[in-house]
Amino acid sequence: RPEEMTYYEADSEDPWQYMWVGFHGYAAEKLVERIGFSEDDPIVTFESTEGLYPIMMEMLEASQLTYSNYLIRLGGFFRFLGRMIELGGKPGDRTKLEYPQGVYVKQAMLFIMSNYAEKIKIDALASQIGITRNYLTKSFQLDGKRNISAFSKGMKRQAAIILALSSKPDYLFFDETFDGLDPVMRNLVKGLISQDLMERKSTAIITSHSLRELEDTCDQLALLHKGGLIFESDIQNLKTTLFKIQVGFTDEYDKTRFEGLDILHYVKHGSIANMIVRGDKLEVVKHVRAMQPVILDVLPLSLEEVFTYEMEALGYEFSAVLEGVNYEQKNL
Repeated sequence: RPEEMTYYEADSEDPWQYMWVGFHGYAAEKLVERIGFSEDDPIVTFESTEGLYPIMMEMLEASQLTYSNYLIRLGGFFRFLGRMIELGGKPGDRTKLEYPQGVYVKQAMLFIMSNYAEKIKIDALASQIGITRNYLTKSFQLDGKRNISAFSKGMKRQAAIILALSSKPDYLFFDETFDGLDPVMRNLVKGLISQDLMERKSTAIITSHSLRELEDTCDQLALLHKGGLIFESDIQNLKTTLFKIQVGFTDEYDKTRFEGLDILHYVKHGSIANMIVRGDKLEVVKHVRAMQPVILDVLPLSLEEVFTYEMEALGYEFSAVLEGVNYEQKNL
């Protein structure tokens, strides 16, 4: 160890050879840790030293102080460290290098573009970019040795999810992730995404036209329309601030009776009115109950209903669109 005196004595009948390698820098400590050295155990024993001696001799031969020799020594030094890590490191532990997440994506894209005409397999792609999470392949029951081009649409979607989760990014972007998956596989994917987020404290952003798929998966909801964000809310908060009220009275009435309430949608059939109301649920119910209705029910909304009524509140009339479609069909 640095600044510590030590003594070695070779065997008289089977002497060993030694060479000194000195280096320093901000990454030096991490490098020696990957090889297997530590404060408590400063000696590492290799079962084989194959490949180390030729690299060392190549470095020694490039001793003349020229720029080309400097590069040869520098390259040899890194090869020397890499070989030591291979000999002393453990697979998946000291040999694994965590790259920025974008590197995995770029490497995967380069591999696919360079081998577009070839039969690309999950195992080959994962190996090329240095990731492996075999339990995901087993969970999806996909054959890693089978050609991806031979997969169905749903199986290709599963392969993409495997590669995304295997790279362990801080942020996961899923676009129509559940499209093409059967109900059992949808539940599996939801479970794996949720498990991954909880274990690694990462963030997933999921876009989907099927809002029902998001209702029991996400905790934040944002609605996009024509390239703009029109609505954003915590889903739990959404369920308590936007709701449906079904109310009935014995006398004649209209929407004006409910002045003071933030009503997004109102429709009345006979003596029963259905309203979509935004506000504090307890306060709204208290307000309506004071009117002494004969019927009062408070019903939760699905995310699809939330989307529809929020769009209507912005002036997008779905009913008018449907009426226009029906009119055109009648005149065909």
